[in-house]
Amino acid sequence: MRKRDLIQKVVRGERENNIGAVLFHQAVGQLLGVNVTDMKCLDIITLRGSASPTLLAALTGLSSGATTAMIDRLAHRKLIARRPNPHDRRGSIVVLTTRAKETLPALFKSLAEAKQEVASGYTESELAVIADFFAKTASVWKVERDRLKAIGRANP
Repeated sequence: MRKRDLIQKVVRGERENNIGAVLFHQAVGQLLGVNVTDMKCLDIITLRGSASPTLLAALTGLSSGATTAMIDRLAHRKLIARRPNPHDRRGSIVVLTTRAKETLPALFKSLAEAKQEVASGYTESELAVIADFFAKTASVWKVERDRLKAIGRANP
């Protein structure tokens, strides 16, 4: 297969992977009674351990009001809790609740195991290339989100 064809196959594969991820998070969100954006917020908190509302707004692109509404929804579902921010007495951070720490891993266990199995089929050098691809595309996603935000600010 030619390089151009492989590039197209990789780009299409990433798109299909992203679609699968969104639809999976939607299915988990339906079980928890939250939407996909709320699920990504939970993902951010899971990866970071905690997050301030300001950080969540910056990472999701939501307004401060929409971020507050999202935090309220997740708190209502007992998936997150607000805690005082140890670095800013006026602010708060959000953390996963015990319920979320018990519920989320069970919902993602099968997926995590399947992905682990897929990844274990690659050599170390292949995994290094895949890891590099994901790191670079994560940067591309950020650049593109920032580009769209700039367009939004220029065209209110």
